Amino acid sequence: MKILATPLSLLAIMVSLTTFSQTSLVSSKNDHTEKTIIRSTEESQIHKILLTALKAADLEETLAGEGPFTVFAPSDGAFEKMSSEKITELLRPENKRALQSFVTYHIVAGNLTASKILKAMCSGKGTASLTTVQGNELLVTMDGVDIVLTDCFGNIARITSADFNQSNGVIHVIDRVIIPNQL
Repeated sequence: MKILATPLSLLAIMVSLTTFSQTSLVSSKNDHTEKTIIRSTEESQIHKILLTALKAADLEETLAGEGPFTVFAPSDGAFEKMSSEKITELLRPENKRALQSFVTYHIVAGNLTASKILKAMCSGKGTASLTTVQGNELLVTMDGVDIVLTDCFGNIARITSADFNQSNGVIHVIDRVIIPNQL
């Protein structure tokens, strides 16, 4: 049975996510609106694999640009749930196109804070749909207090830390890597 979240419960979740989110991306709890997404990723202690993928896909300049972008950033722990062979394969120079598709599958155009995502879910009667830069859709739902992303292939990721505001968008940390099915 699917239970739809009420606006009041979504507001409570939004407050808890925003408070919790200020602890894990970088060591400082300060707002990072003077830093770009790429700069904060470079300074993050939990996004080393993501940074390697961004660089290999030649997306550094894009994520240092104006944006705005929303990045659903898999932590190193999320990447560790993938096979190391798959990661190595994606990072090979001859697979650059697939790597770009993979990385842009985690990016949405616009600045979508947790509160904006929750508002969209309220308007959508418990769900919202986001189109990735790669072109596929992510369905956003709630599971208890978690904001859950599900792609059209059934891959699921939960936002574990939200609203790392940057000068060119926002970063949300997710617990799993979502992989386009064609990879």
